[in-house]
Amino acid sequence: NPNRVEYTGVNLDTIQALVDAKKLKRTIVKQDLMNNGLVQKNDLVKILGRGELKEKLDITAHAFSASAKTAIEKAGGSATILEK
Repeated sequence: NPNRVEYTGVNLDTIQALVDAKKLKRTIVKQDLMNNGLVQKNDLVKILGRGELKEKLDITAHAFSASAKTAIEKAGGSATILEK
């Protein structure tokens, strides 16, 4: 499909592990993921729902899976979509 958009996926369990290790704060943007080596500068970021969140996080990314968005909001956080 020529119109297919390629995303780099980051799972919730990976984000939670970095928060536990104090490498990420409560507000997470693409630059934070780049600083931890999860995505590259030109990547489109999609947050995926594997794992669970233990804390309220405000995450900004290009896309979210339905399960990830539900888990983020259930933990009291917010899922903000960036323009491509």
